[in-house]
Amino acid sequence: MEHVLLYDTTLRDGLQREGMSLSVDEQIAIAKEIAAFGMHYLEAGFPMSNPKHAEMFEALRDVDLGDTRIAAFGMTRRKGVAAAADPAMVGLAECFAPVITIVGKTWDLHIEKVIKVDRGENLAMIAESVAYLKGRGKEVIYDAEHFFDAYAAHPDYAVECLRAAHEAGADWVTLCDTNGATLPHQVAAATRHVREALPDANIGIHTHNDAECGVANSLASVTEGARMVQGTVNGYGERCGNANLVSIVPSLSLKLGFATVPEENLAHLTALSHFVAETANLQPDNWAAYVGRNAFAHKGGMHVAGMLADERTFEHINPAAVGNERRVLVSELSGRGTIVAKAREMGLEIEDGPEVPRILTRLKELEHEGYHFEVADASFELLIERELGRFEPLFALESFRVVTEKRADGQVETEATVKLTHDGERLVAIGEGNGPVNALDQALRAALEVRVPELADVQLVNFKVRILDEGKGTGATTRVLIDSGAAQGAETWGAIGVSQNVIEASWDALVDSLVYGVARVRRGAGVGAAGR
Repeated sequence: MEHVLLYDTTLRDGLQREGMSLSVDEQIAIAKEIAAFGMHYLEAGFPMSNPKHAEMFEALRDVDLGDTRIAAFGMTRRKGVAAAADPAMVGLAECFAPVITIVGKTWDLHIEKVIKVDRGENLAMIAESVAYLKGRGKEVIYDAEHFFDAYAAHPDYAVECLRAAHEAGADWVTLCDTNGATLPHQVAAATRHVREALPDANIGIHTHNDAECGVANSLASVTEGARMVQGTVNGYGERCGNANLVSIVPSLSLKLGFATVPEENLAHLTALSHFVAETANLQPDNWAAYVGRNAFAHKGGMHVAGMLADERTFEHINPAAVGNERRVLVSELSGRGTIVAKAREMGLEIEDGPEVPRILTRLKELEHEGYHFEVADASFELLIERELGRFEPLFALESFRVVTEKRADGQVETEATVKLTHDGERLVAIGEGNGPVNALDQALRAALEVRVPELADVQLVNFKVRILDEGKGTGATTRVLIDSGAAQGAETWGAIGVSQNVIEASWDALVDSLVYGVARVRRGAGVGAAGR
């Protein structure tokens, strides 16, 4: 298997994403995870760009990143200044990083209007910068900025820029789609030309995602000879982002047959993607290829039936290969196979017998009323148990009442009263909260906490309301979703209620959530083991 080296620039290019900011400690934590995953290069940025970056860069000096090589980033020497006399070049040469990546101009538009030199001086800036850094013992990666724009305008000179770097000793010459506007067939053709013109050069590819082709362009370049791919975790970066290494790595390994990271490391891809997102205080993309929560989620009845026959029918890889998992979604599109598969996923062993059509009919009736069970696994499991006659209610409701009072001083108080029966005994309890749902939750717990101690292990974590038929104004049907979780743990589960009365819908969702959580504890499965 041929190797393709992975060059991660999350801590430089990735940080150019709007709204993304990381502390030094957060950047170090991400660096460790990237290295543990097996990225070959970690670009730590330009060490003299700003105080925080300088601090982070220096902090990396004492961090064990295993075989991952740290790269410092900079530009070619300034015009009219010898490389050895350029403070920025000297700083790169003297930093501890064993790899230096320098970017240089390729496109006439930049040569004439940005650095304002002639073509000959630009070639000299490239060659002299590379030669100086090689003379200082560095591995040098030369990034040809705007290479594909330059190639479209003047292909011969674009290649000459690469040749200047290569002949000066650059270990890699990287073709950069800096504007992210090039299409895969254009990238492939240009890479092929470079491969033919510089047959002994090591070629890298660096793409952006402005035309939604960052991943495709990277793969196209590899098929034509590139053997280093630069990108970021989750495709973070300026504008529309950089090429997404999270999609590129499994495509290279599992589809194109290249060696990238060890197979056992690839199984940590989903964890890496989520870790970087959460550390950056960004929501993981549920629809991301390979690692998204919905990447292997199956909803259509025909799809689930196919999956039950052979998983390859509707899955392009085994989810476990990238550390993800299969999910079966239930909805009005479900068939009998979906019900059986989802029940088994929840640990409910049922056969495809006469009870399955009954469950399916009830599911579709409720979905028509406004229920949405694919986001409410707890309520769906309880629906199955009710239809199978296995459901054990936690209590019997006599009534509940909620009173909200707003005072002249602006204070708002909500009080809920619940009357219910538990083990043959009538119980009445009052709860106060910052709203109706909180008050009802407090009242229920007050009534049952001594008798049902498992309630202490269940807590509400999210509450969402959606109006289903907005044209009916205040008489509209309301859907309430409540996410709950273990008091100690990360697992959560969803419950749902639907009614024209928002408090009734909230009550139904609340009860399902608590009943489900208590049942899980009592079965010894651990709260949330079958949750979302």
